[in-house]
Amino acid sequence: MAATIEVRDLSHTYSVGTPFQHDAIRHLNFTIEKGEFLGIIGHTGSGKSTLIQHLNGLLKPTSGDVLLEGESIWKDKQTTRSARFRVGLVFQYPEYQLFEETVYKDISFGPKNMGLDAEEIRRRVLRAASFAGVDPNVLDKSPFDLSGGQKRRVAIAGVIAMEPEIVIFDEPTAGLDPAGCASLLENIRSYREATGATVVMISHSMDDVAALADRLLVLNDGAMEMLGTPSQIFAQAERLREIGLSVPQVTSLFIRLHELGLNVDPATYTQASALQQLLSFKGGAAHA
Repeated sequence: MAATIEVRDLSHTYSVGTPFQHDAIRHLNFTIEKGEFLGIIGHTGSGKSTLIQHLNGLLKPTSGDVLLEGESIWKDKQTTRSARFRVGLVFQYPEYQLFEETVYKDISFGPKNMGLDAEEIRRRVLRAASFAGVDPNVLDKSPFDLSGGQKRRVAIAGVIAMEPEIVIFDEPTAGLDPAGCASLLENIRSYREATGATVVMISHSMDDVAALADRLLVLNDGAMEMLGTPSQIFAQAERLREIGLSVPQVTSLFIRLHELGLNVDPATYTQASALQQLLSFKGGAAHA
């Protein structure tokens, strides 16, 4: 795979020169591959949200750089502006940013700012609404008449409508009930599969990132603690717990089974893999 984003020695310090000076992220180096799903995890205050705001130029690094397809997003004003359309960022609780009279106008806000014609804007609005699970019957309604979960889908559709190459989600399921969480994550999965977009997602749910991510980036106090596949990361369960994180429920179960002497993989993190291993035990017992 080719890198679509490269983070080079990236650091950001807030309130420089004041008593409140704080190093939010420190000397981060990693790449995000084209078409991959990267999960970002870390305890509260570890620098996750600060990091992602650098990936489309909302924050400027104190030092270091971010490259998009090999070019610094800070090359010039036009390059920075282009990066903000190419890398879409869905903030936590994005529904609080809705402001237009109708759902349609809210979703179309980004495409309008891109200078697209009315026909292309309509195509993008309808496509984005479908991907985000927005009922077309609500497009002419006020977004403020919708439920919280519906508002979030509208806000997500507004980012998707710009058809970014990379979509970044900051805790997209925060505050949703289990059914709402599952539905929204399935929308995100389907969107990635249908478009080939690169997806980056911050989450506190180890089960969610285990189910979706190709790789995981673990932040700890602003520095990179780990970077690898879910299997590689969850194999280090003890270290994750030391820095205030958990592991997926199925991983916790299989760690315990391994401790009890069963021949299972303690880094198991998906239900499918867990079921396969348990069925092999059942088959072995039946054969015996």
